[in-house]
Amino acid sequence: MKRFLAIAASIALALPIAATQLGAQDASPDTPGRTDVPVLGFDPRSSQPFDTIGRVRQSVPQHQVRIERRVVIRIGPAASRARTDMLAQLPRRPMPTRFAEEDHGDCVDASSIVGVQPSGDNRLLFFTSDRQILAASLEDQCLARAFYAGFYIERSDDGRLCANRENLRSRAGASCQVENFSRLVAAAD
Repeated sequence: MKRFLAIAASIALALPIAATQLGAQDASPDTPGRTDVPVLGFDPRSSQPFDTIGRVRQSVPQHQVRIERRVVIRIGPAASRARTDMLAQLPRRPMPTRFAEEDHGDCVDASSIVGVQPSGDNRLLFFTSDRQILAASLEDQCLARAFYAGFYIERSDDGRLCANRENLRSRAGASCQVENFSRLVAAAD
C-alpha cells in the first residue's frame, strides 16, 4: 500500500509539468489570445528551472557607490583609577581644598581629552593628557548628568573641540554645545 501511494504521489507531481509541455507543443505562436503562462511559477521552456546556484554565480550589474569619510571621536568617562593615579604621582603635601578658575581659550585639542565627568553645577569636567582639569559650561537647556557615560563628537578639520561650534552627543541621546571653557587650578590658602 505504501508503494502505491509513493507512485501515485510522484505521478501527481509530474502530471502538471507534462501537461504544460504538451500544451506548449500544441499551441502555435499564431493562435490569437493564447499566451504561454508558466504553471506553478515554472517556465517549462527553461533548460534548467532549478539552477539556483548557477543564477547566483552570474554577474550582477554594478552600481556606483559613494563613500563619505566621517570620523567620530568617543570620549569616555574618566576612570577612577586614572584619577587616583594622577593624584598618587603628586608630591606628598597637604592638598588644597579649593580650586580657582582661570580663563581658558575657546578651543581644546580633542585628542588631549582623556576623560569626562559631570559636576554638580551642571558643567562637565574634562581631564586632559597634560594633567589639566577643564570645566566646560553647557547651554542652559542641557543637563551635564546626561553625559555620565561620556560623549561623542565629530572630528573637525582642525581636530579641536571649540565653544559654540561642535555638538557633544551623549550616549543617552542628548546633544549640546559648550558655551565656554575654564581651567581649574589649585588655589593657595
